[in-house]
Amino acid sequence: MADLEFDRDFSPAYGTAVTLTPNVRRVTCNNPGPFTFMGTNSYIVGHGKVAIIDPGPADPEHIDALMQATAGEMITHILITHSHADHSPGARLLKEHCGAPVYAEGIHRPTRPLHRDEANPLDAEGDANLEIDQFLVDGELVQGEDWALEVVHTPGHTVNHLSFGFPDGSGLFCGDHAMAWSTSIIAPPDGSMASYMHSINKLMQRQDRLYWPGHGGVISDPHTFLAGLKYHREKREQALIEHLQAGENTIPDMVATLYKDVDPSLHGAAALSMFAQMEYLLARGIVQCLDAEATLSARYQLVQPRRRS
Repeated sequence: MADLEFDRDFSPAYGTAVTLTPNVRRVTCNNPGPFTFMGTNSYIVGHGKVAIIDPGPADPEHIDALMQATAGEMITHILITHSHADHSPGARLLKEHCGAPVYAEGIHRPTRPLHRDEANPLDAEGDANLEIDQFLVDGELVQGEDWALEVVHTPGHTVNHLSFGFPDGSGLFCGDHAMAWSTSIIAPPDGSMASYMHSINKLMQRQDRLYWPGHGGVISDPHTFLAGLKYHREKREQALIEHLQAGENTIPDMVATLYKDVDPSLHGAAALSMFAQMEYLLARGIVQCLDAEATLSARYQLVQPRRRS
């Protein structure tokens, strides 16, 4: 399996609707950053009576750009891939302009109960105020005048993460599950590595020809890219195991060496990603926690295989 290759060649064309296919337009919000790349992509699906996927942050200029891009049309659906602050808060502003209902999987919530005294480091990134008119379930079909989208529940990045795919396999709006420019952040308790890997396997069973992600450019070979994502996570897991074998037993001990190719300002996010990997190992009985609870600062060790009598 080849290493994962990223594509960071992307022109955001802020405030302008970029036609990607006859039925898909993209408007990128001017909110660049270390986790948003060049900004959040909002998508317009259909013509005449259209859907907006991910209206982005509560940015009036971006909402105005979406309204201008759909001038003379009717927005009938506001679809949310997940409730992070760079994807869903714009729904309230957009709904005030067009009156369209908001569709999402559910409210923002942790993927598991918090441990005693545990704080969610990404709590501020969640959109706890998202008002949902229609709750969506896996496999449901959302239909407009000249378009239809299948709901694909893809938890991992968040528990309420959805993707939306055209039934003919022509493309899938994959939110932050897969992005051409970078791997996704999986940060407990917001996210779950076990769920993320399950969602990768789930998407690999589909035949979508293109992916339109929440940030960055189009993924033109989704199956190969998903295989690369899976291999990348498996390599990270193996590296973590090797460091445990070498005697390092805390996440801070391992981040500096395992993520030496990552900007130091992102090491906090890297530690959360490693924590997600550690939870996945714990769940499968490969690792055990030496402290009362599994946390970012706890000590871990490999479970020794039982000797045969």
